[in-house]
Amino acid sequence: MAEPDFQHLRIFFAVAEARSFRAAALTLGLSPSAVSQAMRRLEQELGVALLARSTRSVALSAAGEQLLAQAGPAVQRIKQAYADLGELGGEIGGTLRLSVPRSAARLLLAPLVARFLAAHPAVQLELHTQDVMVDIVAQGFDAGVRFAERLPLDMVAVPLGEAQRFIVVATPALLARSAVPTHPRDLLQAPCVRQRFASGAMFRWEFERDGEQLTLDVSGPLMVDDQSVALAAALESAGFAYVYECAAREHLLAGRLFQVLGDWCPAGTGFSLYYPSRRQASPALRAFIGMVKAQLAF
Repeated sequence: MAEPDFQHLRIFFAVAEARSFRAAALTLGLSPSAVSQAMRRLEQELGVALLARSTRSVALSAAGEQLLAQAGPAVQRIKQAYADLGELGGEIGGTLRLSVPRSAARLLLAPLVARFLAAHPAVQLELHTQDVMVDIVAQGFDAGVRFAERLPLDMVAVPLGEAQRFIVVATPALLARSAVPTHPRDLLQAPCVRQRFASGAMFRWEFERDGEQLTLDVSGPLMVDDQSVALAAALESAGFAYVYECAAREHLLAGRLFQVLGDWCPAGTGFSLYYPSRRQASPALRAFIGMVKAQLAF
């Protein structure tokens, strides 16, 4: 058997981890056709099929599973050795790709990102703001941000900031001409700024008090698909809005908005930064995780 082509092996491990030519190509900076050709050449060199291909997915054959199990740990050690040497050189570089909800990007990541890039100017950071859940491995992301209860079980999670609380707000002008709700069901007869997820599902308002839980699909003349737009509309007295407390805080303090039904709006969970447990984190991701943890310490 010929000596192994380590470039082909590198591509194989990327495909094996992502189970996708496209995702592997994104990770490696290659085209999907180049990845596919490299896999065909490797299989020809070894004389065995490593991958079982279909129109929708890529799976490992028995030979592919064996190669991954036997050679994978060695490849990870080599990658870690290179990463450690790079960090000894004093500068962390590379590309860091994160999948982040738009609200988390605005409220939590914007100041953190600025500090991170100032500390590591050689890093290229890509923030993809999307409110739908994505497979970060299949789509070539290093990490993602989501609410803690929505994370896949095979991920490592790092808390990102405080627990988030949704509250109902309205302007003094709206409260002057509309009945002030004393129970969440009162909102069913009030003008509300509704929200729809990118998936098409409605964003329902959730309430809880003394063990009683309610989930409401409110009504109103305006529907938006972004939390910041809902807040802006509320500031113009377009309706009651259900928004992050931290986003509305400055307007509450200034008297531009008032909160209603406060005793029905307990704190929820917080956002978490998450990444695959089976993949060795890159130096850039480790540095970012370190900054997140340092922020939580204060």
